[in-house]
Amino acid sequence: MKIGVFSTFMSPLATPAMIRDFGRRAEGMGLESIWMGEHVALFDKNTYGYPSSKDGRIPVPEGGGMLDVTATFGFLAAATSKLRLGTGVALVPQRNPIYTAKEMCTLDWLSDGRIDFGIGVGWNKEEVEACGYRWEDRGARCDEFLEVMRRLWTEPVVDFAGKWVKFETMRLDPKPIQKPHVPIIVGGYAEAAMRRAVRFGAGWYGFNRDPAGTRQMLAQLDAAFEKAGRKRGKDFQIIITPPVSMSVDAMQAYAEAGVDRLIVNLGSQRPEKVDPRMKEIEKLVKMAA
Repeated sequence: MKIGVFSTFMSPLATPAMIRDFGRRAEGMGLESIWMGEHVALFDKNTYGYPSSKDGRIPVPEGGGMLDVTATFGFLAAATSKLRLGTGVALVPQRNPIYTAKEMCTLDWLSDGRIDFGIGVGWNKEEVEACGYRWEDRGARCDEFLEVMRRLWTEPVVDFAGKWVKFETMRLDPKPIQKPHVPIIVGGYAEAAMRRAVRFGAGWYGFNRDPAGTRQMLAQLDAAFEKAGRKRGKDFQIIITPPVSMSVDAMQAYAEAGVDRLIVNLGSQRPEKVDPRMKEIEKLVKMAA
């Protein structure tokens, strides 16, 4: 099993020096990847709460915010040489698909093929609408946007006539280093997310899942593959971020459940918290070696 770390870098704690040193430390201790979540803006009032916290709020430092994933990954790619960089997850239905395709294939080009494009539809209604899109049709829009990106990454010239995107004879270069394209890793737990993973995915990503919850989700995923007349192959990756409280002993249970990559949550980015947490994660790396 490969071990990575989930760390959505936040100002003011995540300075350029902190991010550069963190990336080099992660690579030096044998971590396989760094993953980042995405929110372009936060709101004081939300229709739906953040699902991974008890109070429904994203734990952002006072006066700080989440750094942009594309810019941060460009910075990390320049500071490292082996680490893979994964979006966990990019909120596709509120992104312009042509710009997103360009950003991800450029990152893949500049990092020499080290990008994983984790995607989801998102939970923040206010954010989706502030970006100029409707909340209710975000799932269908996500699928169309993914199809646009996939074609732009793989075809020399593209014509597209969808509900939300229309263009003729478009060229987008450079193409990704990875073939056939940047791996699409689908996040989400609804039936629609499972169908999306079967249709587009090189893998499935579950956040804050314990081993039992992981097995339950994989059963649903396999049912979606079966419904599509396919079977989940060995090259389809299962990627999980466990609860922060997961013990080192639980790693074997994830392996037995069929997890390929365990992306451990860093938690707090306060300097006094990072060092002891990274030592805990290093134990997992050594056990998985």
